[in-house]
Amino acid sequence: MLAVFLAAAGASLALRTWPAKGGSEPSGRAASAPAVARWTAAKLLPPAIPRDLVVARGPMVRTGLGEPLTADAAILVEGTNGTVLFAKREHLRLPVASTTKIMTALIALERLAPRDVVTIDPAAARAAPFREGLRPGERVAAWKLFHGLMLYSGNDDALALAIASAGSRTAFLRLMNERARDLGLRDTKFVSPSGLVDRGNYSTAWDLAAITRHALQNARFRTIVRTRVKRVAWAAPTYAKVYVNKNHLLGAYPGADGVKTGWTTLAGHCLVASATRHGIRLIAVVLGADDAYADVRRLLDYGFSRR
Repeated sequence: MLAVFLAAAGASLALRTWPAKGGSEPSGRAASAPAVARWTAAKLLPPAIPRDLVVARGPMVRTGLGEPLTADAAILVEGTNGTVLFAKREHLRLPVASTTKIMTALIALERLAPRDVVTIDPAAARAAPFREGLRPGERVAAWKLFHGLMLYSGNDDALALAIASAGSRTAFLRLMNERARDLGLRDTKFVSPSGLVDRGNYSTAWDLAAITRHALQNARFRTIVRTRVKRVAWAAPTYAKVYVNKNHLLGAYPGADGVKTGWTTLAGHCLVASATRHGIRLIAVVLGADDAYADVRRLLDYGFSRR
């Protein structure tokens, strides 16, 4: 049985409000909640926290794209040194939908090895509305969940990884918000590992660019987010799955190599994109866009034309 995942990344019917600015596995290391007790002190420590992930060097450029962007907020950053190349309402707090999963992936990748086997918690199997159909008690290799998280954008994958990484949803959210503070991000707060919940879950174009630049330092993260299609074997009764990346820039925009789409009724269309040409990486973020792909293409074209 082949399950091909093409559903949209997360949805919500809440009011559009946000804070004001200011499958069993035959082998592998178990990584369900009881694994928490086995973590070493070293594994629990976060990696060295980089500084100046996003930097404004000189006056902020806000014109030069031709037609105005459709996004409520946007930013273009050079991935090598974090320099801001273009910005629009970059510090405006907005709901960010499934782009939340960038931080979820970053934290979980630091705490789970690819072959760790995750036992799916019943709560994760009930995640809604967009889930790939994980079953309670199913044992799944972590690498499969990461592809489900970042390509299909499964909310059940997000919660399964959160519980396996920290022991509980609450503990994982604490890790997410602690990391945001460690990165010096004052305009970001996470209330779910999936981004499904809009109320109280917010960030900014600036902060998402910083989180993304941090995450892209992780080789496993880079490999996952640039994958267009991932075919994986699965235990009965599923047998096989095909994850199709929702990021339509991959294979369509020269150099595109990530990162994450997002949408809810409140957040609108959100897109965090990365593209690399001739050794130069650009990171573009658009939030609340009518046409996120057109906005990002224009941002990336603008950036590459000036490198």
